[in-house]
Amino acid sequence: MNVWSLKWKLSVLVGLGCFFEGEVGEESPRGQFLSINAFDYNCHLDLIKLLRQEGELVKLRRARQKMSELFPLTEEIWLDWLKDEIKMASESSEREKVYELFERAVKDYICPEIWLEYAQYSIGGIGQEGGIEKVRSIFERALTAVGLHVTKGTALWEAYREFENAILETAQVRPVSWALVRNKLWYMENSYAEYEEWSEDPIPETIIKNYKKALQQLEKCKPYEEALLGAETPKLAEYQAYIDFEMKAGDPARIQLIYERALAENCLVPDLWARYNQYLDRQLKVKELVLSAHDRAVRNCPWTVGLWIRYLLAMERHRVDHGIISEMFEKALNAGFIQATDYVEIWQAYLDYLRRRVDFTQDSSKELEELRSAFARAVEYLKQEVEERFSESGDPSCTIMQNWARVEARLCNNMQKARELWDNIMTKGNAKYANMWLEYYNLERAHGDTQHCRKALHRAVQCTSDYPEHVCEVLLTLERIEGTLEDWDAAVQKTENRLARVNEQRAKAAEKEAALAKQEEEKAEQRKQARAEKKASKKAKKNRIGDKRKADDDDEGEWGQEEEEQPSKRHKGDGDGVLPEEDMEVETGLFGRSGPEKPDCPANQKEKASTSRKDIPKVLHDSSKDNVTVFVSNLSYNMADPEVKLKELFESCGEVAEIRPVFSNKGIFRGYCYVEFKEEKSALQALGLDRKVVEGRPMFVSPCVDKNKNPDFKVFRYSTTLEKHKLFISGLPFSCTKEELEDVCKAHGNVKDIRLVTNRAGKPKGLAYVEYENEAQASQAVLKMDGLTVKEHVIKVAISNPPLRKLPDKPEAGRASQFAVPRQVYGARGKGRTQLSMMPRALQRQSNPVAKAENGMVQNSPATSSEPPEEPKKMSNADFAKMLLKKTIFFVVVFAS
Repeated sequence: MNVWSLKWKLSVLVGLGCFFEGEVGEESPRGQFLSINAFDYNCHLDLIKLLRQEGELVKLRRARQKMSELFPLTEEIWLDWLKDEIKMASESSEREKVYELFERAVKDYICPEIWLEYAQYSIGGIGQEGGIEKVRSIFERALTAVGLHVTKGTALWEAYREFENAILETAQVRPVSWALVRNKLWYMENSYAEYEEWSEDPIPETIIKNYKKALQQLEKCKPYEEALLGAETPKLAEYQAYIDFEMKAGDPARIQLIYERALAENCLVPDLWARYNQYLDRQLKVKELVLSAHDRAVRNCPWTVGLWIRYLLAMERHRVDHGIISEMFEKALNAGFIQATDYVEIWQAYLDYLRRRVDFTQDSSKELEELRSAFARAVEYLKQEVEERFSESGDPSCTIMQNWARVEARLCNNMQKARELWDNIMTKGNAKYANMWLEYYNLERAHGDTQHCRKALHRAVQCTSDYPEHVCEVLLTLERIEGTLEDWDAAVQKTENRLARVNEQRAKAAEKEAALAKQEEEKAEQRKQARAEKKASKKAKKNRIGDKRKADDDDEGEWGQEEEEQPSKRHKGDGDGVLPEEDMEVETGLFGRSGPEKPDCPANQKEKASTSRKDIPKVLHDSSKDNVTVFVSNLSYNMADPEVKLKELFESCGEVAEIRPVFSNKGIFRGYCYVEFKEEKSALQALGLDRKVVEGRPMFVSPCVDKNKNPDFKVFRYSTTLEKHKLFISGLPFSCTKEELEDVCKAHGNVKDIRLVTNRAGKPKGLAYVEYENEAQASQAVLKMDGLTVKEHVIKVAISNPPLRKLPDKPEAGRASQFAVPRQVYGARGKGRTQLSMMPRALQRQSNPVAKAENGMVQNSPATSSEPPEEPKKMSNADFAKMLLKKTIFFVVVFAS
């Protein structure tokens, strides 16, 4: 990066971060941008890095200060900050500010390096009043915090020992014992040997006993420490195994330390924070320790609503001031959750807290009014803020309003307010659900009166559309127990009328479905019959032409040899606009200009092989063997000897009984086949070869299912619903490989699988699905990767939530003639749009043109559509030459006949 680009980027970042200096108001565009993106972690890092390179120390300090207020800083960031401040601290007042900065640093993470730097810096102030005691106090706190660190705790013990040795040499005295040998550390044997050499007195028995006990414990820890040393980041599995080991041992200090070590390297894993906080809440229960851990959890993973809820509960559990809890709740609302339901959960947790503060024995209190105000604000917040951002409320069943109604009815004896709330709930699209009406009815039954219960059930019978029989039964039960004869008659009449209408609607729907199904069956049968008739007429026509030609040859003898049958359709794998070699041979033979016989070449060999396969009888698939058979498709049409190629490929799954490739009438491989195994487990294992690249194309392997018996069966091995742990990435360059994408994604979590989306030919489409270990890692990756530039392409990243596959609407029976366009019959495989008929127009049968399917929607035919007719496709010179040549051949044949 050159100087000018560095300064330009710095100016942009400072412009975005100018709120550090208070130069821009909240109403300015810059201030509004920062208020939205204040939690952009990478932006903070870039700003700090560039300010440090430019030497802007004052702005650098403010940038770090702002970042530390939003996020816990990593060990590297703290060490850089502390070293910069140490260089600038010369006076005693400035040294005190550095001490305060150290105190903040050691609270974010338990890092031996920061504690060691803190202790060494304090030694520099040993000449001040109380300097030695302060150094010792810091060393003791450091040893309490990280002294049990198996691999890094030794450095602190060594530094403390060197400090004490220096003091003792100055004082010319020796201690009676050496209390530093009491921990399970890597280099404990060396320390013990030095102690033996240094001590003039015999080593006390208690120290020897503790030393041997520590050695035994160290041997148990070594496998876990070695696993951590050899593992790659993020080491979650290794740390979890270590945590389980320490949990069985039951030493709270060691359990806390191993959790802190794991979190120092995996600070963005919400599940790890949740387990650690759960341990502290249930086992240690130390207020300062518990609240500090919860605070660091939500600062590291602010997008995880579960951590905020646990924090609010912990604050309530330890009786934190109400104002602080409310302030923390407001921070949670601004944390930027990624789902609408997350806001419902955090509001519900806060409302539960406020409800527990209320003394409902009093008719009115400040806490009760605050609870009601919070309920009203929650409803408005979900309506205004959440629906605008996510286009959904996150609370379609209005659980918050239901809870509000329950509080008013059961705890405040205010059924009027509860009824108003339920009226509001029903107007939000819930009146059609029977369970909602029954919930309201149960509330009225418990805290209201019979008249309102009856009224609610009458409305339910009228409005419910999913289970009307159920609410009808409840209404009749109520009147049977408590109603008068008039009430019973009214209920019976209402329920009978309602159920009659429902049954009538259901019958009409069933008739409509049956009519559509019958119509589809008739169309399918007509298409099948038309194809059969067309095929038979085509075959009869060919036989008549062949007989005529043969008779002419016998009578006149002017052609010299029997003519080959010209194929009716060219395979789509042949070149566009160029006649196949066999066609050229036939046509030149018509004019008596047949060339010399061609030598054998790969094309001729393939032709001979195809010709030889014409005589092979077709093998029908046996549906009774579906369990041991797989269907293989999307293979290359040019595959030579597909039986041999596929047998080599599928033998790794088990013994192959038979491979049945499918060929066309000309003997050309059609790109799919059936692979039959001896055992069912082999067929199941073969499904794992799906999407394997074979000769440059992804091979599709699917179960062999009779779709006539299972018309709804579809083979799609990937989920089509919301997957919170999986990302959908678009905008990738086509040259991006799976390994390159993994390098980008693994920085944000443990990547389990990456799938690059390709077309049927195996070409990339610039799309990918990335599966993470959990939804928290995926959520963090969305925040960090969306808008990232990969090979000069800006990618878009979102949680995987594929849209529902839209099925074409079936035409209604009465409107079938208007919208259903009959399909033109051209034979078994249809005729392409650019193919020309060799029959004169006067002899052609008039039929409706084929409706063009475009983007999944069937367009109206010219006869029924008001749109202008589609422009004819432009033809190349080769197409014109082909058309002219074929017409010439046709007329020569006709006149010769």
